[in-house]
Amino acid sequence: MYIDLQFHSTYSDGRMTPTKLVDFLAKNSIKVAALTDHNTVAGLDEFFIACKQKGIKPISGIELYVRYVGKRLNFLFYNFDKDNPAFHAFLRKTQIQRRRNVVKALKYWQDQGLEIDIEKILCKYNHYIPTNGITRAIRKSPKNRKFIEEQLETKNLHEWEVIKFLFKSKKRYFLDETHVNIHRLKDLHKKIGGQVILGHPGKKKVTGEDVIKMLKHKYIDGIEILSPHHGWDMISYYQHKLKGRKLIYTGGSDFHGFDSGISAPTKYSWDYFKIKSRLLPGVEKIID
Repeated sequence: MYIDLQFHSTYSDGRMTPTKLVDFLAKNSIKVAALTDHNTVAGLDEFFIACKQKGIKPISGIELYVRYVGKRLNFLFYNFDKDNPAFHAFLRKTQIQRRRNVVKALKYWQDQGLEIDIEKILCKYNHYIPTNGITRAIRKSPKNRKFIEEQLETKNLHEWEVIKFLFKSKKRYFLDETHVNIHRLKDLHKKIGGQVILGHPGKKKVTGEDVIKMLKHKYIDGIEILSPHHGWDMISYYQHKLKGRKLIYTGGSDFHGFDSGISAPTKYSWDYFKIKSRLLPGVEKIID
């Protein structure tokens, strides 16, 4: 049975609505799926309705940013109480802080001479403000495009190159996500239930020893081992380091949508990456 336990919609930084995503999932024979938008559950109701229409089992999901002993990690929550008031209060705090950080970043680039209507950009987003979304808004201005092209000395710019230039450079401006302390996440988990999974740990250079410590302190219930961010060597590494440990293994495409700007032979994770539930010990705790 094919499953996918990580992808994103237009409610965070994806390019497709939850309904369009479900259409795509159905065409690819996915039977169980979890929408994991960043710091928001606003798309879950639409997602659940669309899944019911297509015969897909929906799982409540969300991706949160977490601080842990100097590392900045991604945690995936599943099967939680999405209507819990404490949960929504928690999310609202992260969204308010994110908004403040984005405003600071946009004002910085205004001061550098870029044409940016801050209020027009912000009014599009009621929950999570995606970096790729504000980057696209900035690029709409011919003046801004010319400035960026001159700075990077090329007219053939991929979106990620522009994001790095505008928001991921310590020399210019670094727009960070809103990370919360791992102890707050543990307290939240007690209130809303469900399962907590460390997302694509290899991308964040998390060691097997780190994972064991997090399991011991009950910060997580498992790890996302099958991910387009992991090569087979990384998957093998975690299997070896965590052999004999009781934990949940999950997998997800981290699909954000199609990008016509990519010209490589393998354009999308979906072209080479499908997840069979039988390859993931413990995953039945999430999908059953």
